[in-house]
Amino acid sequence: MDPATIIGIVVAFGALFAMLTLEGSHLSSILLPAPMVLVFFATIAVGIAGGTMKDFFISVKALPRAFRGKTTPPQLVIDQVVGLAETARSKGLLALEEEANNVEDPFLKGALQNIADGTDGDELRMLLEDEIATKSKSDRIAARFFMSLGGYAPTVGIVGTVVSLTHVLENLESPDTLGPMIAAAFVATLWGLLSANFLWLPIGTRLKRLADLEVERMTLLMEGALALQSGSQPRVLGERLRAMVPAEALSEAA
Repeated sequence: MDPATIIGIVVAFGALFAMLTLEGSHLSSILLPAPMVLVFFATIAVGIAGGTMKDFFISVKALPRAFRGKTTPPQLVIDQVVGLAETARSKGLLALEEEANNVEDPFLKGALQNIADGTDGDELRMLLEDEIATKSKSDRIAARFFMSLGGYAPTVGIVGTVVSLTHVLENLESPDTLGPMIAAAFVATLWGLLSANFLWLPIGTRLKRLADLEVERMTLLMEGALALQSGSQPRVLGERLRAMVPAEALSEAA
């Protein structure tokens, strides 16, 4: 689990609360139900309106992934493929069908089964590339949804401020209350900016990054499977796959 998103969001809100404390203010000055309800619910509503209900459900389902951030280190992928290459070299390609039964990853399992079935190399490459493209397209739906929320939220906050200021102008006969009412009016803009930059945009960016990492993992598996099919030597295969990965990624702890 990579806690980057959780740490970042907690520290960001912590900095906000520290600022309020240092300025002698109170959380109650920004925790106003009316503007928060408008900003959060209206932002999500217009986000749904900009896509489909299926997009929304996919995005909600993907939300926990943004916080868990579970990824597979490239070195583990390389070691797995090299191990399969050693098996194929000693027992033949047909032995990969038995190995496929012990593999949990459906992408790699399908690749091994196709190799054992004697699928042509060019056809196998096209099949695997199509699977990668489809997976990437699916994963990016959630990222685009949350990025769109980050775009809508500030404007929704401004709408809330305009509505509140209209109410302020209706009560000019009470000058003693104008200050607090005007301050409260700008809370909607504050929450629009906060939700966009502290929540929606980081979550969307995080999901996009995870989608990119998944594509990189699947690409490693694809190149490894194709090289395995062509009878590549395990040591050479390992070097080739390591050459496809940045050095800092290879140094990550498994």
